[in-house]
This record gives sequence, C-alpha cells and structure tokens, in this order.
Amino acid sequence: MEALRSGVWLDAGRVRVYAAMVLVAYLPMMVKVYREATGTVGSDFLAFWGAGRLLQAGPAARVYDLVAQHAAQMAAGTGQMVAYVNPPPYLFLAAPLGLMPYAAAWIVWALAGWAVWFLVARRALPDAGAAGALIVLAFPAAYLAASHAQNGFITGAILIAAVLSLRRSQALSGALFGLLVIKPHLALLVPFWLAAGRKWTAMTAAAASAAALCLASLLVFGLDTWRAYPQSFAVSQTLMAQTSGEFFLRMCTPYAALRVLFGPTAAIYGQAVITVITGALACLYWRRAPSVEAAGAMLLAATALASPYLFSYDLPFLIMPIAFLAGMGRREGWRPWEKSLLVAVWLAPLATRAAALPLGLNLMPLPAAVLFWLVWSTWAPQKTQLA
Repeated sequence: MEALRSGVWLDAGRVRVYAAMVLVAYLPMMVKVYREATGTVGSDFLAFWGAGRLLQAGPAARVYDLVAQHAAQMAAGTGQMVAYVNPPPYLFLAAPLGLMPYAAAWIVWALAGWAVWFLVARRALPDAGAAGALIVLAFPAAYLAASHAQNGFITGAILIAAVLSLRRSQALSGALFGLLVIKPHLALLVPFWLAAGRKWTAMTAAAASAAALCLASLLVFGLDTWRAYPQSFAVSQTLMAQTSGEFFLRMCTPYAALRVLFGPTAAIYGQAVITVITGALACLYWRRAPSVEAAGAMLLAATALASPYLFSYDLPFLIMPIAFLAGMGRREGWRPWEKSLLVAVWLAPLATRAAALPLGLNLMPLPAAVLFWLVWSTWAPQKTQLA
C-alpha cells in the first residue's frame, strides 16, 4: 500500500517497459479491428470516406443525403452504412479520402492522425526523454481513436496545440481554437475560459478563424451544402432518443451515465449542473494557476466532464493534463497517491470502454473527475519529493 501511495514502484525504466508492452499489444488489436472495418463489421470511418467519394462526383450537398451516402459506402464492400453528420467545414478533411480505396484510406487516416497528434502532444512532456514519448504514443485513448478511425486525433491535436501555443501567441492559439468549428461541442468552455483569462486577442482570433473556415466551406462546397446540413440533425436526434441499447454505454459523459441510471430528465439537469460547475472552476483556476499550461490543463480536464456528447475516441486531448501533472511531479515532487492515480487515469479511456457493456455503465466520468481534481489542486504548495 505504501508503494502505491508514494509511487516509488514506477520509475522511468518501468514506464518505458510498460508503455512499450502496451504498444506491442496494440498491434494484434489493430490488425483485428482493421479486418473488421474492411470486412462485414464496418467502421465509423465509412461516413468520412463516403463523404469524400460523394465530393468527387458532386454536388457536395449529397453528403447529407442518406440514400446517396448508402450508395457511396456500398463501394467499400462492408455492407454497412454510417451517416455523415459533421458540419461542412469538416469536408476539407473528408475530400482527399475519396481519392483512395476504402481499405487504404482507413490505414492512412488512422496512422496519419496518430502521427500528427503524437507530434503535437509530445510537446506537452518535452523533457521526459524516451519514457515521455512512450507515455504519449501508447496512450489508450489514442488506440481508441485509431481503432475507430475517428476524428479524435484531429480535435485532440487542435486542443493541445491551442493550449500550448497560448503563452507564445494569443493570435495563433485563438486561430487554432477556431478550427474546432468542425466539432464545436469540444469547444464548449473555450470562450468562457479565454474571457476569464483576459485573452481577448485569442478570443477575437478564434471567432475570426471559425468564421473564415465556415466562409471557405461556403465558397468551396456551396450554399446548398449548408442548407442540407440540418438534415443530419435528424440522425443525431434519433440516436439520442434511444431508451436502451449500447449507444449511451459507448458515450463517456456524465450525461450518458445519468441517462442510463435515472433517465433523460435527470441526465439533462445533472449534466447542466456538472457543466456549470466544472466550467466555473476552470475559469476560476486562472487566479491560482502556476502557469498558462496549468490553466490549459484545467480547461481540457474540465472539457471531459462538461461536454454532454463525447465518446472514448474523443479523449486523446486528455494526454495534455496528464502530461502536465507528470511534468510537475518530476520537477517539484509527487504528492501522495498522485503517481498511481495518474496511471489509473492514463489507462481509464480503454479500461472503462471495455468494461462499459459488461457493467451496463460507462464509468469514464469517475477518472475524468479524478484528473480534474488533481489539476485543480496543483495551486497548493507541492509536497516533498517522493519518487
């Protein structure tokens, strides 16, 4: 028990070995997932690839036509179909995918996304050597983003880059935050957080960036595409109206957990309370934050609790608050239990996702709350070095 409290059991050498073992374990897992994705099971990636195929043939508004999407996705040979529900600016990412066969595009999307995210996220733990690189590369949320061939790498890289660049350039940071118009619920707290930090240049740049990206998509893909976009809302409404099944077990938000346990009304009000509290604390943390990076870590930790619509493959951005805490621990000393808790939080995206269906509940909000508390408490004086 004392070893878990102090964290002495986990030194840099063990970190390298354990993280490398996790990476090796991903290889057969990814092979299995790829076979399923290109076989009869299919993948979320079908929606992006199908949109890319439709963009090659035009008109672009057809990406929101379920009949057209079904026809395009049948060329993948999986027999499955996934609706495209992302806003028109996301089509800039989807367009090149339609130039490749489905199987090849899946590999390119998953591996390129992992590489881009890693290059950005690695900057959050710059002085930890090979151990730090492996901690980032083997992060279980990264595996989930890759195995689903989803967009968690893109949004994660944007969030992390925006936070890390804020100290150097508010304009660049804001421009990056603005790119989250492709998945706006991940930017739910950003305007309030920037205002609380008096980052007015960043706020202006974020608004300008989002507006510019929307305007560019309007010019490239046409007004009809924006008019067709609301058609996708019906798909989301159908999913959210479910009363049973796996959908809410695959979500990793307090809303989803409350929905499973207590029903939709309690889930809405409960999530609203959690969103307000976590958002307010993330803003208040500016007054106590030891650095801009600490304030950014607080924002990202809060986002995992504040957003009502989030899946495990959306969580690669959590490596930044984890890396921030690891860096503080290495420099200033580890607090009791902190190292062991960080290991649990690092493993949590995959562990809670794997356990959700057997348990009938996705427990990811609990480790997300632990991470939130660990970052919030960093304003206090650090304890004596323990490991």
